Amino acid sequence: MNRLEHASSPYLLQHRDNPVEWWEWGPEALAEAERTNRPIFISIGYAACHWCHVMAHESFEDPGVAAVMNELFVNIKVDREERPDVDHVYMTALHLLGEQGGWPLTMFLTPEGEPFWGGTYFPKEPRFGRPGFVAVLREIARIYRAEPERITKNTEALKHHLAKTARGEGGSLGLDDLDTLGQKLTTVMDPQNGGLQGAPKFPNPPILECLLRYARRTGDELARSRFLLTMERMALGGIHDHLGGGFARYAVDERWLVPHFEKMLYDNAQLLELFALAFTETGRPLFRDAAEGIVTWLKREMTLPGGAFAASLDADSEGVEGKFYVWSLAEIVEVLGDEDAAFFAKFYDITGEGNWEETNIPNRLLSGEADPETEARLAGPRQKLLGRRATRIRPGLDDKVLADWNGLMISGLVRAALLLDRPAWIGLAQKAYRFIAESMTRDGRLGHSWRGGALIYPGFALDHAAMMRAGLALYEATGDEAYLRDAKAWRDVLLDAFLVEDTGLLAMTARDADPLVVRPQPTHDDAVPNANSVFAEALVRLAQLTGAKEDRIRAENMLTHLSAIAGAAPLGHTAILNALDLHLRGLSILVTGNNAEALHEAALRLPYLDRSARWLREGELLDTNHPAKALAAATHEPQALICAGMHCSLPVDDPAAFKVRAAEMLAAR
Repeated sequence: MNRLEHASSPYLLQHRDNPVEWWEWGPEALAEAERTNRPIFISIGYAACHWCHVMAHESFEDPGVAAVMNELFVNIKVDREERPDVDHVYMTALHLLGEQGGWPLTMFLTPEGEPFWGGTYFPKEPRFGRPGFVAVLREIARIYRAEPERITKNTEALKHHLAKTARGEGGSLGLDDLDTLGQKLTTVMDPQNGGLQGAPKFPNPPILECLLRYARRTGDELARSRFLLTMERMALGGIHDHLGGGFARYAVDERWLVPHFEKMLYDNAQLLELFALAFTETGRPLFRDAAEGIVTWLKREMTLPGGAFAASLDADSEGVEGKFYVWSLAEIVEVLGDEDAAFFAKFYDITGEGNWEETNIPNRLLSGEADPETEARLAGPRQKLLGRRATRIRPGLDDKVLADWNGLMISGLVRAALLLDRPAWIGLAQKAYRFIAESMTRDGRLGHSWRGGALIYPGFALDHAAMMRAGLALYEATGDEAYLRDAKAWRDVLLDAFLVEDTGLLAMTARDADPLVVRPQPTHDDAVPNANSVFAEALVRLAQLTGAKEDRIRAENMLTHLSAIAGAAPLGHTAILNALDLHLRGLSILVTGNNAEALHEAALRLPYLDRSARWLREGELLDTNHPAKALAAATHEPQALICAGMHCSLPVDDPAAFKVRAAEMLAAR
């Protein structure tokens, strides 16, 4: 019996009609394996995953293959976005087996859930040196029964390594250490195409932020140019949807031309704020337009009833990857007419023979930016082509709401809104925040995934850390103390339910969550920043906003644990380094007095990399340890106090003077 019919995940629902007797992950499935003494086959993927669809079509929809699976295994299907904890444990196990990893993730477990072997995509028939899937199933089942000692040896070795937690050696890092790491990071960036060298090309937003922080901190023009080159090539490349806005997950080539066409909320959340920063650095319309395109896409295709944001758009439509997004020259001529088609094709690399698999991915890698008059003329053809594209069969939308990814987008919207002067984006962020806070919360704790009224609960560490950071971003922008109270409440949940005292790190799962083989405490960045790094940044911002001694101590303790780990493997931990930079260099700005809107706006226009900003409203009290407490109480007139560490400037009452003083204090850090 296939048990996925009532699943909430769109990915699991894609498999509800398979002849495979799928189970959802949970104690019932493990109990069935124990009862029948069968090993577990677990398949982990997500709705926008191209190769997950391929393996499903080839094998899981085949009655003959399904019969073998049902006879020999208890089969479990997992949405990695719904259960990132399960995915993390078994992906880590696959890496320990020497495999590179990817999705679909295919693992074989004992009835206790202990991994002993695995891989990723297996073709139905043997191909290119890869064994056929049915042969793999039969051989794994044979070994499980005939050679139990091999199974025990593998499971014990994997469990031993899975239980290890990253620990750093030596003391924490300082600004000189960050500068040395920034220099090294600059050298590994691709000088022609931007991004890390080689292919495929992933955006890697925490790495790009780390590079920009280093450039701003030191004035290193090479680092700044490598950051801007990366942002430029992404904005011009085929990874960017030039018609509809937003960015695909990665490019399969080194030029950013050919995307893996799925669009993920978390990528666009992080890129939104980076493009806003790039515009602030340069004033180039290319970067502003890329940011605005992300929000246009978000509003048109990803915003759900209630205001929250959907998880992803599939890479495939009509069973073909990218079909929704590519064009023939003939169709463009049909839509635009000869003259406009020729004009559009010149700038967007459209030819009769195509630039990818005999079709065309619109891009500007060859033509680059144009003058304002040309760009204005191109806008009309883009809208016409977008209208034609809307008549095509659309890629599937994964419309579950993930608290952590929404938290990242809320922060991105607020930060970009302040840099680009788009106040309506803060309204979008507030609606999404309200949905998460009201519909995905039980007894003060967040769930992870919501769809159709069904909530996956309890949530994970990143859900609470990302929403804590989102609450602080909204508090800075609006001054509404409810956001600050929420942020403190989610901080307390993380400290009470997720912090592991022995290591000083957050576990992915709460203490009272269903147990896994291990309770993972990862610190490295994946496609999204790690919960530990997001929490560290949020603790730093909270300490800067409140000035409270206990908040500062919490932030410093977290960074002490994390920076030692990051120092040993900096490229995988740049989000931690970003939090450390904010702690060591960021300004804490306090605006006080009536009618201080202009000063508050000036503070918020400083890039979020460099500051936290609070407007102390009438009736609000400062912590007794806040370094500006005495100065804040000295007058009711509008003033801004700029603090670096425990030292504050004299009051500034003019926005222009504020900007000069803030720049001076940043330069001195």
